[in-house]
Amino acid sequence: MTVGAATVRRLLCGVASVAVFIGGCATAPTKPPVETKPQVVADAPAIVKDSAPAAPPPHLARLPDPVVRNDPKSRRGNNPYVVFGKHYQVMDTAAGYDQVGQASWYGTKFHGRTTSSGEPYDMYELTAAHRSLPIPTYVRVTNLQNGKRSIVRVNDRGPFHPNRIIDLSFAAAVKLGFERRGTARVRVESLAATSAVGDDGSSRGARFFVDTGIYANARGARGARDEVIALTARNAFVVRLEDTFVVRIGPLSTFEAAERLQSFLVFADRPRPVILTDTVSSEGYRGTSPVAHSATATP
Repeated sequence: MTVGAATVRRLLCGVASVAVFIGGCATAPTKPPVETKPQVVADAPAIVKDSAPAAPPPHLARLPDPVVRNDPKSRRGNNPYVVFGKHYQVMDTAAGYDQVGQASWYGTKFHGRTTSSGEPYDMYELTAAHRSLPIPTYVRVTNLQNGKRSIVRVNDRGPFHPNRIIDLSFAAAVKLGFERRGTARVRVESLAATSAVGDDGSSRGARFFVDTGIYANARGARGARDEVIALTARNAFVVRLEDTFVVRIGPLSTFEAAERLQSFLVFADRPRPVILTDTVSSEGYRGTSPVAHSATATP
């Protein structure tokens, strides 16, 4: 049988196509076997131990007590809660609270972390943690081993050790003289604002001051005082506290005015402005004396 030229061409093209297909399959790359790497087991999380700061400020033992106020209860930290499976109930009021027991303190491990009240924990402020007192509550803590006392503001929950009744900031431990021991036997008494300070912040005869900076010598304090006068346009003077010196601004007639000045000083990067009242904090400053008054500036 005679085959036409067109048919031959079609047959040759088909054979060529099959050859290309077969060749393609023969040379197709194969996937390399999946290598099974040994599973990396993560290291156990490091246990961060609490400790004192490496270089604490030298003035912590002389921090003035915070002003005791009738602050409203915090929106956070005052509901019943559970820790390690144990239920805790927050007291309706701190009135009449007076207890003796062991105190501890917490430092660098928690510095900057959020407290139960929502505030960041500052180990250089006079604050404390308590399991059941309302937040905030002001308490006077007395070290029964050496008689040292300090007022602190409760803004956190703890300690959850069964043999301890309060956990103090590192600064409070320094002020009470047991930062090197870790614990101390203390008396904790709740405080209410004195009648000199109304709930609206009015003075009712009280005067308020704002301290800023602690200096090793009077000359440095006087220089800082002049800077503060120029910055705030308020009266300022230098007060000697044992072997150091502090710049004090005031008096101011209301707590709100003192708070505004404190906020302004913080914004201006002045060191640690603290509000004082001559009624609540006079005991902590017994024996101090002004050493260099400035001329009164325009209010």
